[in-house]
Order: sequence, then C-alpha cells, then structure tokens
Amino acid sequence: MKYSLLILSTTIVLNTLTAQKKDSIGVLNLAPVSVVSKKDAMERLKDVDGVYIYSGKKNEVINIGNIDANLVTNNSRQVFARVAGVSIWENDGSGTQISIGVRGLSPNRSWEFNTRQNGYDMSSDVFGYPEAYYNPPIEAVEKIQFVKGGASLQYGSQFGGLLNYILKRENQNKPFTYQSQNSIGSYGLFSSFNAVGSNTNRWNCYAYQHTRKGNGWRENGQYQVSNAHAFVQYKINANHKISIEYTNMNYQVQQSGGLTDEQFANNHQQSFRKRNWFSTPWNLAAICLDSKLSEKLSFNIKLFGLLAERNSIGFVAPATVKDTVNNSQNDFNNRQVDRDFYKNIGLEWRGLLRYKIFNREQNMAFGTRIYQANTIRKQRGKGDSGSDFTTTIVSNKFPTELDFTTKNLAFFIENQFQITDHFSITPGLRYENINSGMQGRLSISGNTDVAATPNSITRNILLGGIGLNYKLSTTDFYANFSQAFRPVLFSDLTPSATTDIIDQNLKDASGFNADFGYRGNISNYLSFDVDLFYIQYNNRIGTIRKFVDDDINKSTYQSRSNLGKSSNKGLEASFDFSISKAFKLSEKMGNFNVFGSLALIDATYSDFKITTITGVAPSIVLKEGNLKGNKVENTPSQIHNIGFTYAIKGFSATLQTRINSAVYTDANNTEAPNAAATTGKIEGYQVSDFSAEYKFLHNYNIKFSINNFTNTKYATRRSGGYPGPGLLPGEARTFIVGFGIKLL
Repeated sequence: MKYSLLILSTTIVLNTLTAQKKDSIGVLNLAPVSVVSKKDAMERLKDVDGVYIYSGKKNEVINIGNIDANLVTNNSRQVFARVAGVSIWENDGSGTQISIGVRGLSPNRSWEFNTRQNGYDMSSDVFGYPEAYYNPPIEAVEKIQFVKGGASLQYGSQFGGLLNYILKRENQNKPFTYQSQNSIGSYGLFSSFNAVGSNTNRWNCYAYQHTRKGNGWRENGQYQVSNAHAFVQYKINANHKISIEYTNMNYQVQQSGGLTDEQFANNHQQSFRKRNWFSTPWNLAAICLDSKLSEKLSFNIKLFGLLAERNSIGFVAPATVKDTVNNSQNDFNNRQVDRDFYKNIGLEWRGLLRYKIFNREQNMAFGTRIYQANTIRKQRGKGDSGSDFTTTIVSNKFPTELDFTTKNLAFFIENQFQITDHFSITPGLRYENINSGMQGRLSISGNTDVAATPNSITRNILLGGIGLNYKLSTTDFYANFSQAFRPVLFSDLTPSATTDIIDQNLKDASGFNADFGYRGNISNYLSFDVDLFYIQYNNRIGTIRKFVDDDINKSTYQSRSNLGKSSNKGLEASFDFSISKAFKLSEKMGNFNVFGSLALIDATYSDFKITTITGVAPSIVLKEGNLKGNKVENTPSQIHNIGFTYAIKGFSATLQTRINSAVYTDANNTEAPNAAATTGKIEGYQVSDFSAEYKFLHNYNIKFSINNFTNTKYATRRSGGYPGPGLLPGEARTFIVGFGIKLL
C-alpha cells in the first residue's frame, strides 16, 4: 500500500503543478525545436476508425517504435508498462509466449482476450481452447491495440476484450527498403530480425524473418525461435484494395520446470528437468478486401485460416520427484507425449454506414462472422527415455485421443448516435450461435478403449451493450456497459477421470463489463486516463463431489458443473507528463518525461460452492461449503508501473519499475505452499528495468537493455502441469545490446 500511496501522491502533485502552470501562462506556444524525443508512446483509437466504432470504449494503443524496452525477448513487463492493470505470467526468458490479463482476469496465455493479428484470430480455438500459443515478435509489431471490456460486441464475447497486434508495413513511398536489427545478450542470446519492403503506386509489399536462440537464464532452458511473415497488397483503385498475408512460427523450448519453495529460495536458477521440451509449429494466413463504395458506405472482408500444433514431451511428475535413472530398467523413465492439432477457418464481413439525422453525422457498424475450428487432442502417449525433443511414442497409440469441433455464426450491430456536438450514445447488439462437440477415446483399460460419451452443446446468445461519450475541448468522459460470456471450454467437456461426470446442463460463464472514466490531454505536456471498472463473472465452472442419486448410502463421484460467481472491481489510472514542456526547459537540456500506470483491484468470490469429505466408505460424510469472500486466484490487488524517460537528439533512455502485490494461487486462498509447490501464496515483488537507444546518421541505431537490474528474486505463478509443476521463477538480471540499420 505504501507504494500505491507514493505513486498516487506523485500523480496528484504532477496534476497540481500542471494546473497551476496552465492558470499562470495559459496556452503554451512553443517555438519549433529540433527532434529531442520520440513521438507519443501511447495513443487512443479514434471514435470511428475504418469500419470500427470505439466511441465510449476504454481503449489504448502502444506505439512500439516510440518506447524504450526490451523488444528482443518480448519482455511483457516493459512493453505493457503504460497500460494500467496488466497482470503478467512469466514462464521463462525465451519470449515465446505472452501471457497477460487485465482487471484481475487470468493471464494464462492471454486466454481472456480475443487475441488477433492484423484484425484476425490467431489463437488455437477462439471458443473451445482460446490459449494464444503464438505471438508475433515484438520487433515486427508497429502497434498493439487494447479495447478492454467493451470489445465484446464487435469482436467477440471475451471478458478481457481485444488484444490486437498490428504488424509493421512499409509506409514510405519507396521501391525498396531494408531493415535489420541484430542483438546479443546474456546466457548465449542471439537475435536477428530482417525485413524488406516496397511501396509503389499500386503495390505494397513487406516481409520479415526473425530468429532467436539462447541457453536460457535457468539451467535446462535453451530455446530456438523462428518467425517469418509475408504481406502483399494491391491497390485496385483509390477506393478498393486487396491483400494476402502468411505467417509461420516454429520454436523448440527446453522447459526447466517448476521448483519447490525451498529449491527456489536456495537457487532459483537451478532446474531438475533436462528432458522436457515444448514446440508449437504455427501457420496463419489471411486474405483481406477493403472497399469504399461511397462516402457513406465502406466494408472490409477477412478470410483467415490456421494450421498449427502443440507438442510437448517430458517427465511431468511433481517438483518433489527427481528425474533419475530407474534401476529396474537401467534407464530414465519414459517421458509423456501430448499433441494437439488445430485446423480453423473463418470469414468476417464488416461494414460502416455514415448517415445524417438533423444534419448531424451518425455512424453504424455492422457485420457477420462464420467460423469453424477442429482440434485433435492426443494425450498421455508413452514417449522414449531419451533427452532430445521428439514426438515419437513407443506405444501403439495415445491412451487419450479426442476430436473437438466448434462452429460459430455471429451478427453484430453498433450505432453511434451523435446527440450534440459533444455528446454521443453508442448502443449495440451481438448474436452468437455456437456449437461445441466432442467425441473420441478417454483412455485404454487393458486392451479396451474407454470411449468418451459424445457430447454436443448448442447455444444461441444475445449480448447487449451501450457506450456514452461526452467531449470537452481536449478531454472527455466515457462510460460503457457490455455483456460478455465465456463458452464452455474443451477442458470443461472432458472429465479428468473416467468416473467423473459432466453436467449435461453445463452453462457458459456469463456476466458483464462496466466502465466509467475521464481521459484526455492538458496542453501538450500531460496525457491521462482514469477509470473505474466492474466485472461480473457468473456461472463459474468447477468440480464438486456428490453422492450417486443424492443417496448417502451410495458411492460418491466428481461432478463438473457451474458452481458460482465472482466480481472484479477497481480503479485504473495512467499518465504521461512532460516535465520539459510543462516548465519550458531549454531544448538543449533534452526532454524529461515521467509516466505511470496504477491499478487497484478487488476480485472476490461472491458465491462458489465446494465440498469437504470426512470419514471412509461406507461412512462418508460430505459437507458443502462456500468460498464467498475469498480472493480470486492469481489476482494481485495492486499493479503499479512508474518510469522516467530522457531524450535528447538521437538518444533516449527509460528507467521503469513494476510493483506487483501478492497473489493467491487457488480459490481456497491457501497461505502456505504445499510440498509440490502447486498451491500457496506468492509474495509480491518490485522489479526495475533500464533500456536505451542511440540513433545516428539517420539510419543506424544502437540499443541496450538491462532487465531486472537489481537482480530481484521473484515468481509470478505456480503451475500444476505445463511448463512443469511447481513455482516458476521470474527472470534474473540479463543484458542485451543490439545494432540496427534501415536502408531506404
């Protein structure tokens, strides 16, 4: 709490100083100066942008080229520092996966977001398995768009909103450009990003290739990453253009595994797993058509597809069990192999109609979506006893082999009614038809397959929402209410044991997001955004033990069902204050900026049923309880970032600190860790980073980063499975230096 008061006090003082400065000098009229700093690191989406409406929605855009951060290994802590309320999970230092959440929602591979690249889906299955195993290399990204909460109508139903990576394109009118950024760093890190582009009257082409490898900061943590992307756009005429793009990613990551709390305290860099590996070959493709039929009507069509895999092999026992030679077979134990195969295709058609009512321009966004996804899941295969990465199994087949399908048809409409020059109302509706199906084999008993009970769930859901916006001269008030839901996941349809029962009336998680905020700019030296939020999360799914036929004289079973609800509420605030501009310091001194993001989050269960068991058969006694009042797991009550940036001519540097409070890792709010370190409280942490860049001769740069320069020992999560059961340490101090060139 002392850190929040410090940051909040700093913000209040800065606002007070800026208010006094404005009263005394009025509007600042600065003479033209030479470039001493980068452009704005953050911006907001326009009320109407292309075929999208963002009026009344909480949104933020990170301009990647305008921040000093470690982009080489996709350091989430630095990249998202200016976005309030972003919680982060760190698996390793490879940067292969970005796992973030907002407003107290789970960071697990960003699965509470609708994750997109250039506006189309990139996760494994948006509804059944929305985990984002893929993310583009941040060096290839131009902007990252956030729309919190209020994105559920235009993009999909997720509680977290939209997370959209906009990749770089060649924006200059040049027949050929070339860019290269090469870096080396601690623990054998080497990274190379190379891109070529061309932009002429009719054609716009861009392609990049990125490789990264290293030994990892922990033992048994080596990785190799490869990314490639190609984009070609043809401008038919001034109002019509068509493009095609393709993305390929592949990586192999050695998984160091989790640690017990004692092992973490002794040496958080050690590892007791050297035979565990993970890989996700990923292929994305999209065809896009943009058309402006008239000044009043525009539309966009995206046809997109995904072919991808998730492959893991390893010794997956708890951290308390060492991976040693089995004396009976004079070799290591066989490893477990798990594989997923994803095949998805989708079509989105969006339009924007501009029209007038009483001579005021109104905007209507509308569209439809058709989507089909198929996941083949093969699990618990008996792998070899070796140490290298392989997906070969020594048994005849995988004990578990399931076929999941998802079919989706959706329609949406939103209309921005401009009531006055200052005030607008944007109501909207979204209709979703979703069918989720499952069939296949759960396990093998002896030589007999244990078939899964074929299951199919169809639902028709209507979501509503409304946004309000009131504009002043350079600031505005906004408010938004949007219903949301989380479809039943594949894991919810799959019993963890053959005796478990899935509730046939299992419902999707439902609820809503609500925002009220004030944002804008004061003169040219202060940008800010402050908002209150509330998330209601109903029909949470969990497992509860019951008697067969509710008869205490019969045996018990585990029932997977809707058990309760939770609510997340809090305050978010962010600011960027230019000390140099506010106090009219000489340009010779350079530009001094202070930025910060503050989040206070209260996420609690208002109703969540559990059972406890006493006695032994046949005298088993079940007692039902409730976790009402408990904190939602993996939700920090405070997430604060504060940083200082200094820039002069071609040089810029940023020093920033993240303050993250403690979290519980289970709904029971267990304080002390268990022996396997899969449950128990994780203490809060404070981590600082430094990044700098020097640009010279117009086309060259040198970059330098120190991550966690105080070498703080911390952890962000506990794992019950992937990427290894136990406590997962955050990255230790690392250094990175790079050299870049751009030829025009």
